[in-house]
Amino acid sequence: MGNQHDAEDKLMESFCDAFRAIGQYEYKSTFGAWLKRIVINNCITTLKKKRLDINELTDSIARIPTEENPLDTQSNRYTVQTIKVSINLLPDGYREILSLYLLEGYDHLEISEILGISVGTSKSQYSRAKKKLRALLTHDTNG
Repeated sequence: MGNQHDAEDKLMESFCDAFRAIGQYEYKSTFGAWLKRIVINNCITTLKKKRLDINELTDSIARIPTEENPLDTQSNRYTVQTIKVSINLLPDGYREILSLYLLEGYDHLEISEILGISVGTSKSQYSRAKKKLRALLTHDTNG
């Protein structure tokens, strides 16, 4: 959600929604998974309302780690705080897709349905988000 206050508001709203809809819970998944889906859907709906268009990556990225050209071991050591800060610096669209795929475990088909975008857009934005995140982390450790 971008900040703790908004996240807490959405969480409270989601608990209220879940309580009101408890009769619709069908035991097809765990209660936690059902509740998590409500929370995520509420957050995404809110973000969509104030969302900017998904940004195109225009930055030139000097050094992206690959299997053939990995970063040295020292630069692969990031703190959780550094990663959180870097993720928060990503454009909204990148951060949404990266979070849904990498942190929440949704696949690209599910993300496309949640966000109302194509599977290809989800994949390309995820790829760009990873590149941008690598660039931010590399800049942070080298700067």
